[in-house]
Amino acid sequence: MEANQLVILAGLGIGLVYGAVGLLSGFCLMSSMRGYLVEGDGRLVRTYALAIAVAIAASQYLAGSGAVDMGKSIYLQQTFSAPVLFLGGLLFGYGMVLSNGCGSRALVLLGRGNLRSFVVVIVLAISAQMTLKGLIAPARIALVQASQTTVNTNSLPSLLAALGPGEAISRALAAAAIVLALTLFAFAHPAFRRSPGQVMAGIIVGLLVAGGWFVTGYLGADDFNPVPVTSLTFIAPIADAVQYAMLSTGLSLNFGIATVAGVCAGSLATALATGRFHLEGYSSPRHMLRSAGGAALMGIGGVMAFGCSIGQGLTGLSTLAMGSFIAVAGILIGTVAGLRGALRVQPLATA
Repeated sequence: MEANQLVILAGLGIGLVYGAVGLLSGFCLMSSMRGYLVEGDGRLVRTYALAIAVAIAASQYLAGSGAVDMGKSIYLQQTFSAPVLFLGGLLFGYGMVLSNGCGSRALVLLGRGNLRSFVVVIVLAISAQMTLKGLIAPARIALVQASQTTVNTNSLPSLLAALGPGEAISRALAAAAIVLALTLFAFAHPAFRRSPGQVMAGIIVGLLVAGGWFVTGYLGADDFNPVPVTSLTFIAPIADAVQYAMLSTGLSLNFGIATVAGVCAGSLATALATGRFHLEGYSSPRHMLRSAGGAALMGIGGVMAFGCSIGQGLTGLSTLAMGSFIAVAGILIGTVAGLRGALRVQPLATA
């Protein structure tokens, strides 16, 4: 079997597992933040924190052992635009609140029969393609060119290494400090410790991120036809998947498209097996408009930020890239703005 075919099959498998786990656990950054800030339930945010910790630990082990060269990914670039990454994160985070979930959550809910998520996925895909290659692309490129900088230290390990310790020690210190802090934060919560399903969800999702790196960076490392080194992310892959469904002739399957298909299929199979499948729709035109508007912001912002709450919040952070921390800060601030304060998104009475 060729490397590219193996990567596609593995991507499908990773998506299947993510779809099942996402449906059973409710794994979603927006739901986590809403539970933590609004509803007083901190379990989901601890699940997310544990997933980040596991993703960093496993991914940095792969990088440190030489199995995967994460320097080939989009996250560890020497030249990037911090303002555009941050602004994209803000737009994505606020759009996530408007749509009541991120792109990956929309795929999971779509598999369960949520027709609102179908609208979110389609609008997100269109707006992402417009920002990548369409009408909005020139403005995005101009913003990036006007604000980008080139740095010598593009990750926390490289920053520590510049201060004296060697590369291996710097990688271990940076990863250990963040993993320890996130793990303590997660397990300090008694309700989380009493929720084995949430604990397992965090561990599995974190391992899926590392699995994506291994699949694309190790199994896909063909000298003659290498695949892009990446892992779980959903903005560009959703856009590519919709385009592939429409215009498959002349286009090629890739890891991201296979993952998107796997998430929907995994959620659908799990929903049917557990009796959770049921059709849902919008309660009002206003509800639909707000949801579609949020999806558009997620598509635009996700492209600007080089990823979503998964693509940057898990996969990007697993590389310890400086740009990923900037993008995630924007996502978190945008989400908080939508949940609290003057820009709070008001609940719909008919929703």
